[in-house]
Amino acid sequence: MPYLVRRILTLLLTVLFVVLLTFSVFRIIPGNPALTILGPEASDEQIALLEAKLGTDRPLPEQFASWMRGVAGLDFGDSLRFSEPVLHLIGSRFPVTLSLALLALLLTTVTAIPLGIAAARSKGKAVDIIISIGSQIGLAIPSFWMGIILILLFALTLKWFSVSAYVPWSENPLLAFKSLLLPSVALALPQIAIVVRYLRTTMLEQLHLDYVRTARSKGLKESTVYYKHVLKNALLPVVTIVGINFGELLAGSLVVEQVFTLPGLGVLLITGIGNRDYPLVQGMVLMIAFIVITTNFIVDLSYRWLDPKIRLK
Repeated sequence: MPYLVRRILTLLLTVLFVVLLTFSVFRIIPGNPALTILGPEASDEQIALLEAKLGTDRPLPEQFASWMRGVAGLDFGDSLRFSEPVLHLIGSRFPVTLSLALLALLLTTVTAIPLGIAAARSKGKAVDIIISIGSQIGLAIPSFWMGIILILLFALTLKWFSVSAYVPWSENPLLAFKSLLLPSVALALPQIAIVVRYLRTTMLEQLHLDYVRTARSKGLKESTVYYKHVLKNALLPVVTIVGINFGELLAGSLVVEQVFTLPGLGVLLITGIGNRDYPLVQGMVLMIAFIVITTNFIVDLSYRWLDPKIRLK
């Protein structure tokens, strides 16, 4: 079976499993969702009406079939808190979260790769030691705490940025970038530390292989050896880490958005959980999981460019 077909089948099976898991988790939670939402003062009639609206009064197979039909048609139901379609609510907040995660991913890539190469090329020297200490600090400080530090330093002390001043991209791209820069830096710093360490390690491993000695014996410049040969082979495990980190960036952005009061999915998810808005929370969990699965699928396909041997499998 061709590699691409196998990966697509794996993607579809994973999505099906996530749909089943999302449905099951919200059904096995102890207690009556309708009673949880309405509170102990609700009458039996009110509970029965909400159960009918939620569909929890029907048998589980019928509930799952209805849920699957809705998911297939991108219909996650209506939010109990906002009385709007869940997909519309997610769509209105998703651009903020996606912009934040992508900007953090961009900062991670353009910063971590040069630092990782510099650390590998200067192993044991001052540059390597400084980069290693910086990566340790980046790993030790959580994103939300880094966000608070950045606010105190750049917003409240230096007054270079304004907190709680998100500007949509459609209104002013420059101001939108400025409003997302600090939170994206807070998200990116721990990821930069991870990628730097992985890239440094993999490049040092590649430098001891035979093909590097052969390239050097041919008289190739050291920069050519590093950037044309070693870096491409060292990027394979790094791409895996970056793909996994994108899911972490999406999850981390939900917390960082609270720190910087950004109108993204984080605020929406907290509101949904606080109001026991099960359709909204279910839809958001499934949407985020689907994005992470799709990202990993794209990472798998990128292996074919980084490692030609995969084309033969």
